[in-house]
Amino acid sequence: MAQATETYNGYCVKCREKRDFEGHVVVSDSGRRMAKGTCPTCGTKMNRILGKAS
Repeated sequence: MAQATETYNGYCVKCREKRDFEGHVVVSDSGRRMAKGTCPTCGTKMNRILGKAS
């Protein structure tokens, strides 16, 4: 089952700016929800920590 993508705001370390990116939510091993996607300008992977999964 594919997850729907949503728009998130995150920091791109390569561009050194905050950008909106399309991403999907993944739960890490420690139980944190993270939005993962790519920078629309340079293509670098971006992450945004959303909080603990319930």
